[in-house]
Amino acid sequence: MIQISRKTAIVAAFIAVLYGCGRSPQTNRDRYLAKGKSYLAKQDFSRAILEFKNAAQALPKDAETYYQMGIAYSGAKDFRSAVLAYRKAISLNARHVGAQLKLAQILVATNDATLLKDAQNHLEVLLQATAATPEMLNTLGTAELKLGDIQDAMRNFQRALDQSPGDLASYIMLARVKLLQGDSKGAEEVLKKATNSGPNSADAHTVLGELYISQNRLPEAGAEFRSALEIDATSAPALMDLARLQLTLGQKQEAEQNFERLAGQEDYRSVYAIFLFQDGRRDEAIRELERLAKENPNDRQVRTNLVVAYRAVNRKADATRVLADALQKNRKDIPALLQRGETFLESERYAEAENDLGEVLRLLPTSPEVHYLFAKLHQARGEILTYKQELFEVLRLNPYVQSVRVELAQHLINYMDPKTAVNVLDSAPETQKGSLALLVQRNWASWAMGDMLEMRKGIDRGLSQERSTDLLIQDGLWKLRAGDAVGARSALEEALKIDPSDLRALQVLTESYKAQKNGPTPLQKVKEYATRQPRSAPVQDFLGVMLMGQGERSQARVAFNAAKQADPNFIKADLSLVQLDVVDGKLMDARKRLETVLSHNDGNTVAHLWLGNVEEMMGDHDGALAQFRKVVDTNPGNAQALNNLAYLLSEHVNKPDEALKYAEKAVELVSNLPSYYDTLGWIFYRKGLYDSAVKYLERANSVKQQGAVWKYHLAMAYAKAGDVGRGRATFEDALKLNPRLPEAKIAQEIVRPAH
Repeated sequence: MIQISRKTAIVAAFIAVLYGCGRSPQTNRDRYLAKGKSYLAKQDFSRAILEFKNAAQALPKDAETYYQMGIAYSGAKDFRSAVLAYRKAISLNARHVGAQLKLAQILVATNDATLLKDAQNHLEVLLQATAATPEMLNTLGTAELKLGDIQDAMRNFQRALDQSPGDLASYIMLARVKLLQGDSKGAEEVLKKATNSGPNSADAHTVLGELYISQNRLPEAGAEFRSALEIDATSAPALMDLARLQLTLGQKQEAEQNFERLAGQEDYRSVYAIFLFQDGRRDEAIRELERLAKENPNDRQVRTNLVVAYRAVNRKADATRVLADALQKNRKDIPALLQRGETFLESERYAEAENDLGEVLRLLPTSPEVHYLFAKLHQARGEILTYKQELFEVLRLNPYVQSVRVELAQHLINYMDPKTAVNVLDSAPETQKGSLALLVQRNWASWAMGDMLEMRKGIDRGLSQERSTDLLIQDGLWKLRAGDAVGARSALEEALKIDPSDLRALQVLTESYKAQKNGPTPLQKVKEYATRQPRSAPVQDFLGVMLMGQGERSQARVAFNAAKQADPNFIKADLSLVQLDVVDGKLMDARKRLETVLSHNDGNTVAHLWLGNVEEMMGDHDGALAQFRKVVDTNPGNAQALNNLAYLLSEHVNKPDEALKYAEKAVELVSNLPSYYDTLGWIFYRKGLYDSAVKYLERANSVKQQGAVWKYHLAMAYAKAGDVGRGRATFEDALKLNPRLPEAKIAQEIVRPAH
């Protein structure tokens, strides 16, 4: 018999406890599955997913584990991973009813014909293997409806009703079919049947009321919502709909009472605070949310709304504190990580934003939301290529995010790729094809391509639905290009009546007056318009910019100050005043103004960059370096800050090696600015790499508007590289431009050395 020492036995026992050797795989699976379900009940989806993954590792061939994992992924809105989990469950157990149904429901939520067919096949297999339920039949009917099989869809909705005569979902789907067929009366009759067949159903009355809302039959809608509340005084959908209707009708006091009643329900705690916030009673709203957060520390929705409110009133420190507390309790709290990442992004604390968003991406790699926030991070840093790539990724993961599709199209148009923008817009799901937002962007793409005929068709189609500011501005632009200045002005003035602060309309309106030779000047018209809009900071600032462009600096200053008086937080007017201060030689005033801006928002990179420029103009190289470093630290993609930092490091700190990496990055980011080539070439010169210096300095001097300093730099580089003749010729050209620069004397000593 083998003898085991006491020490060895203790170690073995310790290892057994540590690694769970004493438990069977089934026991471990059950333990992890139970923990995952408990997290699922609390809607802590990230932790639930981790527990289900542990369960799958313990017992890899258990279908139920993957089914629960799919539910958790769906809760986290990671539908791609949910589909994979449900498919895995089905591969392990083809008869798993829950996985088959959940997978079909996700596929049916799309408008992709291939996925809809897949869902239809899953459901038909499921219905052959098990007794049909109303949920299965309604899901199958929805798939058939989207595939255009209206009769089959109606038959399955009716089968669901035959099985369960009070099934409201089936009535709703039947009513939807009627509406799609243009039979609004038939839809109403179906929903009335729902209220009659289930007289105790508050939901049936609520849905009928919502139909009346869509038809603008507001009194009848109100009657249905009240009927619902007579059946169930706590019906949340009925209370919500009635309160919204009362707001529409101007019955604010009654609406407030109903929002307050609704807030007594667990899932609607924040609704009263949201009403207060939207009513302009922001302090009251925040106090209410703070109370709710204190009383319900585990309610993530309350916390999320509190953070949103803090950010809306610029209390970012409070928002960050709340989120830090949440993450201290659970460092994998995905909503908290996302919100803190957004808050850091707003405050231009990009490195910290990247850390939080990166953690979310690790936990949810296929989350469209986190990829979108990464897109905004890259955009803020000036990393345009990766910004565009992330937007494409968002649409790949979720083709239904219309706002992202519009943003991507706008970006492509701005960067001279309207054809790709059209492809992006035309790839929208069928249900979005008639969207005005997509139509407006398609019109802009047509404008960028010069396709005036297609643009005109789009404008007319859009205006027949809604006379929005965007469409009216497009109408004005089109008519102006067609030579109809009067018609253009009419459209633009209508747009400005809708939104008096829309500077796009005001800008095009000024162009219409430029096109009219015998009439008021654009400046006169803008002055008249600004007089009518004294409380519009953007309009006053627009007038100031026009006055400054005309050389009327004193009047421009009056306009910028008027903008500040209209809105003390309108930073653009501060920056416009800084420009005036610099032009007027008031550098100390410009510095003080920028320091004031930064005292309220230290994350304003434009203010830091401009302050650096002012410090440099005042001869404070160390102060300028500090400002440029701040910009580069928070925004490594700011090419101007990189270039300025590189030049100062090379010229005034004698650190050409450090300067080189910044100058190369600036040229990589913006490859068409000669001043950046000059900086890079001059740094190579300072390092004694004269051939490389010549290469970049020649690029700097290849433009028509050449600077004398650049020519002196090139002349010296030619001479040092051994091409003295070209160096002298370039030096002579530079002298013609400006012989009084300090560089002239330095270049002369190199190009024409004294013997």
